[in-house]
Amino acid sequence: QVQLVESGGGSVQAGGSLRLSCAASGYMYSPYCMGWFRQVPGKEREGVAAISTGGNTYYADSVKGRFIISQANSKNSMYLQMNSLKPGDTAMYYCAARRGNACDSGSWYAERFFRYWGQGTQVTVSS
Repeated sequence: QVQLVESGGGSVQAGGSLRLSCAASGYMYSPYCMGWFRQVPGKEREGVAAISTGGNTYYADSVKGRFIISQANSKNSMYLQMNSLKPGDTAMYYCAARRGNACDSGSWYAERFFRYWGQGTQVTVSS
């Protein structure tokens, strides 16, 4: 069993930065995939970024060049550095993980492929 806890959300003005953290309890054995999703009320949850065994990373087009996903060497912590934030980035951000399967370009953004989820951390970007 894996439990995920997010932190680092908050309010920031457009153009600012935030760093989200996800702490995972339980062993993330390889292969694995860990990702960040976000959701606004009335919309579906969307994949933001993911990181997999070997350090392969994936990003939504809307955040490429602005967000950076990374993880600690222990694989029990994951981060999302968010730069040049826009009001459109306002959402609840969730950490997600799956074990036994690496991320791939066809599934990293699909929430149905992730088994473990955190409770979310709110990010609000004002103009």
